[in-house]
Amino acid sequence: MAEMIDNEPSRYGSRRGRPPRDQVIGRIADHLAGRQPGHPLRVAVDGITAAGKTTLARALAAAVGERGRPAVHLSMDGFHHPRAHRHRQGRDSAIGYYQDAYDFPAFARSVLVPLGPGGDHRYRRRIIDLADDRAIDEPPVAAAADAVLVVDGSFLQRHELAGLWDEVVFADTSFPVARRRGTRRDTELFGSTAEAEHAFDHRYHAACRHYLAEVDPAAHATIVVGNDDLDHPVLRRIGDEHTGTGHTPAS
Repeated sequence: MAEMIDNEPSRYGSRRGRPPRDQVIGRIADHLAGRQPGHPLRVAVDGITAAGKTTLARALAAAVGERGRPAVHLSMDGFHHPRAHRHRQGRDSAIGYYQDAYDFPAFARSVLVPLGPGGDHRYRRRIIDLADDRAIDEPPVAAAADAVLVVDGSFLQRHELAGLWDEVVFADTSFPVARRRGTRRDTELFGSTAEAEHAFDHRYHAACRHYLAEVDPAAHATIVVGNDDLDHPVLRRIGDEHTGTGHTPAS
């Protein structure tokens, strides 16, 4: 039997009857697909570790593509520093993770600048094989002039990337929820739940707390999504529009 679809737009530009997640993704995708900056649209999906950034970024890229815009999803995993550099302040160092995990200048040079105003629209998808800890020198690929690049990663509003994003989506997830997600995801990687919890408490989320205090990323994002419940995200702000639910800082 054919599915009955109510085509009347809701307050936030989605279709009634769709699941809450699809409504929020659709509203954001409508907004992004409507942007025409004259060069590829550079979109950050920012948030604390295990905020649900990758899941959100993939969904947004797919939804933008469904709206007729070429869409590319890119992960900051491909722009880490080599392991020796990442751990030079100690494997448990929170400030070391914040300062040394990602090669933001290389990411800016390789991706954001060439896709920005006056750029040649040729960008690199990664500079390192993270699993093998091996530098990658792949040739750049071309992006369409109307492409939408959706990048997920941590600390994406640091000063090295200031002014290089056209839109910033902040996945606002509380620390307890993100800790549960992250330890469940990374238990095998660390060998035990206890080791994963230790890494989140002392390195990853300690670094994220430093980032929140230094940058206040939710306040500067153009779009804020409450992301504690992945199936029922809350669109708190989009552009200049506040949806009325307010912002609850990660805690």
